[in-house]
Amino acid sequence: MKLILPLSLPMHILMQRAVENVGTKEMVKSLIGGTRRFSISSLLKPCSPISLHFRPSMQLTSRSSWLALRNFSHGRVNLVISPQGKPKFETHEIELPKRDKWMTKKTLKMQRKKEKQKRKAANKRDPRRLGVKGKKKKQRFANAEERIKYKLERAKIKEALLIERLKRYEVNKVQGPVVKPHELTGEERFYMKKMAQKRSNYVPIGRRGVFGGVILNMHLHWKKHETVKVICKPCKPGQVQDCASEIARLSDGIPIQIIGDDTIVFYRGKDYVQPEVMSPIDTLSKKRALEKSKYE
Repeated sequence: MKLILPLSLPMHILMQRAVENVGTKEMVKSLIGGTRRFSISSLLKPCSPISLHFRPSMQLTSRSSWLALRNFSHGRVNLVISPQGKPKFETHEIELPKRDKWMTKKTLKMQRKKEKQKRKAANKRDPRRLGVKGKKKKQRFANAEERIKYKLERAKIKEALLIERLKRYEVNKVQGPVVKPHELTGEERFYMKKMAQKRSNYVPIGRRGVFGGVILNMHLHWKKHETVKVICKPCKPGQVQDCASEIARLSDGIPIQIIGDDTIVFYRGKDYVQPEVMSPIDTLSKKRALEKSKYE
């Protein structure tokens, strides 16, 4: 037989309900008498019920032998009454095997090792660390002129190293037939400008500059729109024209208008067909473009 008593009820109501289910008041007192302290110490959850399991045998002669077979359990702590009639607490703690503990420590060590390697690799690529290899010696100068000359020499060496490092990111231009863009009349150009002003679709150019992802985004915009704005935020005043010519070469689009110092409006063309490879071969990837921007 199983008796479930919710702990949210007061003790006198629990006793009354237990008497109705079990039968005699003395039996209920013997069953629930030891649960007061147990409920205060370990059963602090008001909604969790106390479960009392009664498992009488086939022939029970004495009260002590009957009590020996019943068992009170909640979670990992079991209250068991011995044949002598004394209550006992049995704890069952589930521990992870040693192998799992070792694995967790091992994974933590591996994670820290990988993070350290990433930091070292990032420091190696940092342009601020470029310079003459060797131990740094504290230089002493007789006057300020010698100190300035020494710093200028080191700056020239660093500049040469930066130029040499930038050469690694140069991509050869693909040679092929030059596609002449369609010539637009004045009315068509005016119409495209007005349509571009009404629409809000744009492609941003950030610190990476013009790379394969920018041209890919332009082709994706041109799938549904005839025009797209290219916003070049970190562009210098004279850099917009170079950016427009480079994008026109890579995307075969027509630059219609340059707004301010950072916005270029591109038209896809009259007979536009979306290419199979939308990112040109002669452009840098996103990762390589970010690395290049550190040395510029």
